[in-house]
Amino acid sequence: MNALLKTLSGPQDLKNLDSEQLQQLAQELREQIIDTVSHTGGHLASSLGVIELTLALHTVFNSPTDKIVWDVGHQAYAHKLLTGRLERFGSLRQLDGVSGFPKRQESPHDCFDVGHSSTSISAALGMAIGRDCQKKSNKVVAVIGDGSLTAGLAFEALNHAGHLDRDLIIVLNDNEMSISPNVGALSSFLSRKMTSRLFIQFKRETENFLNSIPRFGKDLVQLAKRTEDSFKGFVTPGMLFEAFGIDYVGPINGHQLDELIETLQNVSALQGPTLVHVITRKGKGYPPAENQPSQFHGVGPFDKSTGRVHKPANNRPSYTDIFGDYLCQLARQDQRLVAITAAMCTGTGLVEFAKRYPERFFDVGIAEQHAVTCAAGMACEGLRPVVAIYSTFLQRAYDNLLHDVGLQRLPVTFALDRGGLVGADGPTHHGVFDFSYLRHIPNLTVAAPRDEIELKRIMLTASQMEGPFAYRYPRGNALGLDEPETLAPLAIGRGDLLRPGTQATLFGLGTCVQTALQAAEKLAAEGFDIGVIDARFLKPLDETLILQQAGQNRPLITLEENVLAGGFGSAIMELLEQNGLYPRILRLGLPDQFIEQGSQQELLQRYELDVDGLCRRIRRFLSSSCPH
Repeated sequence: MNALLKTLSGPQDLKNLDSEQLQQLAQELREQIIDTVSHTGGHLASSLGVIELTLALHTVFNSPTDKIVWDVGHQAYAHKLLTGRLERFGSLRQLDGVSGFPKRQESPHDCFDVGHSSTSISAALGMAIGRDCQKKSNKVVAVIGDGSLTAGLAFEALNHAGHLDRDLIIVLNDNEMSISPNVGALSSFLSRKMTSRLFIQFKRETENFLNSIPRFGKDLVQLAKRTEDSFKGFVTPGMLFEAFGIDYVGPINGHQLDELIETLQNVSALQGPTLVHVITRKGKGYPPAENQPSQFHGVGPFDKSTGRVHKPANNRPSYTDIFGDYLCQLARQDQRLVAITAAMCTGTGLVEFAKRYPERFFDVGIAEQHAVTCAAGMACEGLRPVVAIYSTFLQRAYDNLLHDVGLQRLPVTFALDRGGLVGADGPTHHGVFDFSYLRHIPNLTVAAPRDEIELKRIMLTASQMEGPFAYRYPRGNALGLDEPETLAPLAIGRGDLLRPGTQATLFGLGTCVQTALQAAEKLAAEGFDIGVIDARFLKPLDETLILQQAGQNRPLITLEENVLAGGFGSAIMELLEQNGLYPRILRLGLPDQFIEQGSQQELLQRYELDVDGLCRRIRRFLSSSCPH
């Protein structure tokens, strides 16, 4: 295994391989990716689908001089293996290991950090402008999937690229045939022949000849161009891109290396923006992933011989599952409730909702901004939209949340999945900024449950609110608590004193409240008496409870799985300052930096937000002024 792969010193070596060797290398890449991801977990189906495309790109272009910009980047595993990371690939998505996404500090071949979708064309166009301003001649290639092309940012970039007419290559990796299923021999043949040097030279000479004809020359040139466009539009789906002023080539079979290489070689000789439409199959070469590409999009460790995913030791439901199940219950009681997601139906737990209430479920594609403003429009007409979205992806719709929902005080609910540290996907996916970017929005109520029962109570509360409401919950399994016979909504802005204490009071928010309780129990065995309060709400705060605790001349501690800058602890300090109270206070949370990849537990330990770390920091804090 890896006989050829191990001999490569870099992608430049691909140029010395013949067709048969490239095919062998494609198989070795597949085996390596399947073997690694079966142990580490990761994005399997998308990476297997672009192996031939990756080989073709690195065979034709000269990375890192030529820039290859991957969109999202979860499909770049083959790219990593071809660019010097084979020996470390076993550490994929592990703490201090190889990132699951392109990362500039990891390799000069990773020319742009990604993790969110639809940025590649904008970034590549910017690189092309930078190249031209510096009088360089390298190529710039953006690789974008059909799903990512649904975002407005991608269309903004296409429009600008066509307007500027810069030398730019866009590879559309169409793995769902969402644009066209037409991959016939005729269109593939035409795409290769119509981009050949001979054909391009013929076109230029013909155009020059027609232009030389007095009086009618320019009209004949325009007629010829319309005829060519009409013919290409008849056999290819490229008229959309031609309308942007971008030459279209394709569709090309994305698993035929010879065709891919020939087409990319031809396209590399063209001037101006060109889009190459490549049809690929997710999971290519691994039947379980081919048959269930959604399951193997982002997958945990699995048995590679069967494709069976290893189940976690406990069978407690996840917070995502609990959210999805209870939302169905709420929808049964309120016909106005609708659910919206941005291409994350499975990830946000809305599969069952979509089955039960198809007319009230809306997947808008990778278009978070549209999801939020569309929800605002629904609310204007009397509906009660619930926008289910990962915390990290709601960042993309900040302006829409602020102006379209908050300003109008519309009853839109935001269910923020993956709040806090999420693990191996790393800095682009941690939901550790939401407290900070949500709490300053007027009219918005913000809450975080400590367990699954509180999640349901908060969901019930939000469903009855006449204004915008956001709640965040974590990735992972819930506590397995027994549900009471009846659930009551929460009083807005009221916390919960869970444990009284005379030596200090610890305010927690969200699932870190459980950590606070365990730490208080552990410290009690050492003689410390620490009170614990679940704030429940980031906004509005329980001012009465906080000021009461602050007025008892005891230290206060705040705990959050969010960056400290502008978060929960900052909110409490602002409240105290406004009321002229200045107790000793210790704010515990994440530092002002992007948090690296690693398991949730590893990261909590690294930043001393686990039980042992919390105990250490509280001991130091209390001992620094009152030795115990």
